[in-house]
Amino acid sequence: MNSQDLDAFAAWVEDLMRDRGYDIDSPRGGGKSRIADEAGVHRAAVTRLLQRQSMPDLETTRRLARVLGVPVRDMLIRSGRLTAEELADPHDHLAAPAAGAEFARRPTLEEVADLLGVPADRREMFVRVVEQFLPNEAQPPGQGRVRAQGREDGRVLMEAAGTSSVGD
Repeated sequence: MNSQDLDAFAAWVEDLMRDRGYDIDSPRGGGKSRIADEAGVHRAAVTRLLQRQSMPDLETTRRLARVLGVPVRDMLIRSGRLTAEELADPHDHLAAPAAGAEFARRPTLEEVADLLGVPADRREMFVRVVEQFLPNEAQPPGQGRVRAQGREDGRVLMEAAGTSSVGD
């Protein structure tokens, strides 16, 4: 990383902060403290970045990205730490058709859950819920549709591949 990378990154982050309503230009530093608090980082890390003294560490970058509403990938590329080629976009393999293919393949619900950051212990429930909103169409073997049948004791009775079971 060189000083040009740091300057360009800091200017970009400043613009994001201002666009999101953080008053980082106040002499009292209220906006800097507010963003630091919301991100759960030290105010000094925000100040050092805005004064072009140092690049934030990875965890601080991740937390600032969350608060600013930008992908961590964009923060890492803009900071000059990684290039777009080094940090492939996880959506690329789903959006673009493979060489020689007419259409891009449709992502599985498990891939969508992964891209959305659904925790592993909740993925099965995510898939079951989302499947209820998708149009009925033939599914590959092992990916049967789950359909709500009714309620019993506050739980949804689920039907999967012709077998009824009680869902959470």
